[in-house]
Amino acid sequence: MRKYLFGTGILTAFTGGLTLLRGLRENEPFTWRMALAWLSWGISLALAVGAIVDVRRASRGAVIANDSPVHGREKKLLKRRLDR
Repeated sequence: MRKYLFGTGILTAFTGGLTLLRGLRENEPFTWRMALAWLSWGISLALAVGAIVDVRRASRGAVIANDSPVHGREKKLLKRRLDR
């Protein structure tokens, strides 16, 4: 579980969310730029979680999509898991 929670994607999304929350505390109006920043943060978080799910599925031997960042490394991840 630690390798998933402390992955760079999740940490980056977490710090980006903290920055956006800090920006909300200042008494500035909610603009379209702020809306785009929140949208961008949501997309980044979704991609980070999706990558974690793909790595977990690949390490368990499940088939993953061709557009996944771990596609082609399924056997390596499965072997690493079975060696433990």
